[in-house]
Amino acid sequence: MRLNFARSAAMLAIVAASASATSVKAEDVEVLHWWTSGGEAAALNVLKENLQDQGIGWQDMPVAGGGGEQAMTVLRARVTGGNPPAAVQMLGFDITDWAAEGALANLNDIAAEENWDAVVPPALQKFSKYDGEWVAAPVNVHSTNWVWANKKILDELGIEQPETWDELVAAMDKVKASGKTAVAHGGQAWQDATIFDAVVMATGGPEFYQASMVDLDPDALGSDTMKEVFDRMTVIRGYVDDNFSGRDWNLASAMVINDEAAFQFMGDWAKGEFLKAGLTPDEDFLCFRFPGTQDQVTFNSDQFAFFEQGDEPTPEQAALAKAIMSPEFQSAFNVVKGSVPARTDVSDEAFDACGKKGMADLAAASESGNLFGSMAHGHANPASVKNAMYDVITAQFNGEYDSETATEELVTAVQIAQ
Repeated sequence: MRLNFARSAAMLAIVAASASATSVKAEDVEVLHWWTSGGEAAALNVLKENLQDQGIGWQDMPVAGGGGEQAMTVLRARVTGGNPPAAVQMLGFDITDWAAEGALANLNDIAAEENWDAVVPPALQKFSKYDGEWVAAPVNVHSTNWVWANKKILDELGIEQPETWDELVAAMDKVKASGKTAVAHGGQAWQDATIFDAVVMATGGPEFYQASMVDLDPDALGSDTMKEVFDRMTVIRGYVDDNFSGRDWNLASAMVINDEAAFQFMGDWAKGEFLKAGLTPDEDFLCFRFPGTQDQVTFNSDQFAFFEQGDEPTPEQAALAKAIMSPEFQSAFNVVKGSVPARTDVSDEAFDACGKKGMADLAAASESGNLFGSMAHGHANPASVKNAMYDVITAQFNGEYDSETATEELVTAVQIAQ
């Protein structure tokens, strides 16, 4: 039933997208994205207003789904039909995959004029460029190994911010004993993998993360350390409420916001939901790294890829690319979105406590070599490998495999996917 529903939703989205595409005017820029939650929509309005001030209309093409899978389904249908959108929100290897197909416009002239090479970190340029050509404009850097905590619940229960795995378990125990939900979570594969990402880093450290999630070393994937990772995933599953299956990530955030749950393990896009609810960092909610990952950052980067509309980018595409990369927009957008700027020369003055912490953590991790593309969010390996990992991670989280079997299945799944 769930599969049929998902297919129906995808078909409806494709039909709606195709219908909207026929009404795009020459001076409009059609943008496909999956920023549909309240906090995300508020951030996107910053970009819409920037273009409107330039006299360029925004043709909105939202496709709900936090991980972007549904949006990519719609995109494939549009491209196959010979009518791609002008710009598409994308993550990681999805960008380079489309560039390899020759579908993306060359932004080199714009990038040279705007000096992008000097202000975008090399770790992001890996996905913004293909064969030396700029094909996407990075909007932000999200770090994924955050914990979002309800300060009121923690204060009432006398819980200090946990710094280690054992302290986290003790805190979750206290919350569960109080009758509250310890961990707000949505049972979707990408959300399960987001937690898994953090647990891998916390359990094995940066060298193990590199070996297992990036290099795909079978010895690391099949190790006792990986078995311990799955053991810890089982522990976390015991602190999730019974109704978590299929819950969207922003509804899990709402559980923390509404004093129903103490913790959410989610990327910093969650912060936008807290801000939209009128909450203040360090007063109403806490933001801190998943215990055991305090000196590491796993990241993804939302970027806009530009599909070929002719021999060179259209004026509207050029205007959008320049708007995305302007320091003023990067600051204004990321303050609202919860992420940090993709440019390294943007001041942190306008950012709140969590934003300042995120910018400092990112700079420190980059300097120390502890900045890693997130497996869960398509920045460690191509989609085929990521999806193979998703299947095992979700199956284990839902009790289909014990830890030993999951470890074996992970090795096999990755080998087949490569």
